[in-house]
Amino acid sequence: MKKTENISVDRQKYLRKVKLRKIEILATQVFLVIAFIAVWEILAQTGKIDSFITSQPSRIMKTFMNLSSNDLLEHLRITCVETLVGFLLGSIFGVIIAIILWWSPFISKVSEPFLVVLNSLPKTALGPVIIIWVGAGMPAIIVMALAISLIVTILEILNGFLHTDEEKIKMAKTFNANKVQVLTKIVIPSNIPTFFNTLKVNIGLSLVGVISGEFLVSKGGLGYLIVYGGQVFQLDLVMTSVIILAVVAALMYESIVLLEKKFVK
Repeated sequence: MKKTENISVDRQKYLRKVKLRKIEILATQVFLVIAFIAVWEILAQTGKIDSFITSQPSRIMKTFMNLSSNDLLEHLRITCVETLVGFLLGSIFGVIIAIILWWSPFISKVSEPFLVVLNSLPKTALGPVIIIWVGAGMPAIIVMALAISLIVTILEILNGFLHTDEEKIKMAKTFNANKVQVLTKIVIPSNIPTFFNTLKVNIGLSLVGVISGEFLVSKGGLGYLIVYGGQVFQLDLVMTSVIILAVVAALMYESIVLLEKKFVK
């Protein structure tokens, strides 16, 4: 009984230590952000840096308040909808194509050089072609996001499938498991971490694709605000849009992390 109590006390100490460590890390991160903002504002106020070129936190806050009272929510909605649609399409089609390539080694070998070339090709170079093919507006932006995220999804998922524990697959085959059973009972369950890691990468790539598309052809969205601010030399608008974009990217990433924790649990 005493030994059990000692183990329980040690466990509590360990958990308390882990919790304190997390608090220390979070506090340090918050301190670094606050310190960076304070130094930035002081340097701009004292004229050490040109606030016209670098902007400054106080001006960014004023710009954010002005945007909030105008069309900020609409621009946010446009970018988020385009990103989520591109993300979902890229993830779904990527997984389906990866399954097809795993299923048929012949198709996989034939497709390998083409996938490598498409993955290394700068997708923004396809922007004008995509606009001509699907037209200007949201469809072109979604296709741009799909083009950037799809190949990475295929390669990551396929690599996970191909590196599934061979011993488990052999054991299943000795019990006369067919290919569908191997896929659904061994390959896919073994690659749940790979799926979520790919989703984490994919959400960022989809956002990059959307912003790239909005740079080329858009009448709304955060990418549009960044381009417009640069064209009229409103660096406050550019910096504000970039910061909002960073917050949106972090929230989307954290949503995937929370989904992973809930799913794994």
